[in-house]
Amino acid sequence: MQSNILAICYLIGSVSFIIGLKMLSHPATARRGNMVSAAGMGIAILGTLFLYKPEGTSFHNYGWIAGAIVIGTVIGSISARKVKMTAMPEMVSIFNGMGGLCAALISIVEFGRIAQDHSDMHVLSILAGMVIGSVSFAGSMVAYGKLSGKIKDHTFPGQHIFNLVVLFAILATVALVIHGNGAAPLLIFYVILGLSICYGILFVMPIGGADMPVVISLLNSFTGIATACAGFLYHNQVMLTGGILVGSAGAILTILMCKAMNRSLKNVLIGSFGGTTASAGHAIGEQGAYKEISLSDAATVMKYAHKVIIVPGYGLAVAQAQHTCHELEKLLRDNGVEVKYAIHPVAGRMPGHMNVLLAEADVSYDDLLELEPSNEEFPTTDVVLILGANDVVNPAAENDPSSPIYGMPVLQVWKSKLVIVNKRSMRPGYAGIENGLFFRPNTSMLFGDAKAVLQQLVSEIKEL
Repeated sequence: MQSNILAICYLIGSVSFIIGLKMLSHPATARRGNMVSAAGMGIAILGTLFLYKPEGTSFHNYGWIAGAIVIGTVIGSISARKVKMTAMPEMVSIFNGMGGLCAALISIVEFGRIAQDHSDMHVLSILAGMVIGSVSFAGSMVAYGKLSGKIKDHTFPGQHIFNLVVLFAILATVALVIHGNGAAPLLIFYVILGLSICYGILFVMPIGGADMPVVISLLNSFTGIATACAGFLYHNQVMLTGGILVGSAGAILTILMCKAMNRSLKNVLIGSFGGTTASAGHAIGEQGAYKEISLSDAATVMKYAHKVIIVPGYGLAVAQAQHTCHELEKLLRDNGVEVKYAIHPVAGRMPGHMNVLLAEADVSYDDLLELEPSNEEFPTTDVVLILGANDVVNPAAENDPSSPIYGMPVLQVWKSKLVIVNKRSMRPGYAGIENGLFFRPNTSMLFGDAKAVLQQLVSEIKEL
């Protein structure tokens, strides 16, 4: 009877994951989707604690389990509430790394306990979970360090070949353990663990900063696969379902982001695009002089425009200016101006970064335009206001074959009548290359912190 109820709990959990993931596909239902998935996970956890009877016994360490759940819940809740939007990618990296570490720890615990008494498939599941989980953990920690600026890009001659050698050594050692029916000393197992951690570090270290969102998504997929391995090991349907969903969703998202950047995954992993230097492209100022626009002039053209499109970028997130931006939007609407937002798929530091940022300020989902609809609107737009975006509005993607971002779909803001670019300085963007948009005749620069500039624009428009 208890096993049947547990199966129902797992079924509810699995279905809730699927429904929640579906609801996450639209901003209007994303919050409820999170709650549905969390509820399903809660049911699966409670069912496991009170109904799961491993080998005819029951859990005896409820105090430790409850303590771990409480501690984890408190740390996670406080971290999620206090994290800044600019640090959200780093938080995703840490949480994803913890998932990989959990899968690796499960394999470490189970290898010595059951590896020699079970089939090759069980041994393979243990080793796969440990290898993939360790790579995900180590890689996610490096990604966190690079996103937070604590770790710089490090490469050495022949690094990619060395990485392949390490990967081959891991696979060969795993095959040796399986061929020996799992009857290998723990030393070999820990050698595999060490090689996996080493590979996770070396795998992410040379990848450029602008490619970190793709790497995070790929590592997230790895964590899902490692979790699915643990689910297979324990015959746990909800872990298996959740792991497969995370793994497949992460893989699909990785492919979509590569498509949005017009690059292959192989190019992302070995291309080292998006480093911290401006080695690619033209030197600053080589394309000519830029011109500035005053706050009063910018306020005037925006107030009397028919259509204004706002392009949010990482600069908006850094300044925490989303609420002020929404205030400007409402003020322009009160003056009869049509206002929309153009959202590039890889704007910010992670997929959906700008959508979440604007949703936090209660911006209507209907006003958020994706890439293609935005490009259809620009030719009939009077003013485009760019707030901290750089690489996603760079015309070099379309007209400079020598540019690292050539072929990447970008927002064609230059087709509008007037482009106003708000930046702190003329420094290149995250990809480290110059933006020729800044030197075009219909582009004017409005320097300053995004929040301060928007506040002054609001004041200027009110006084007109």
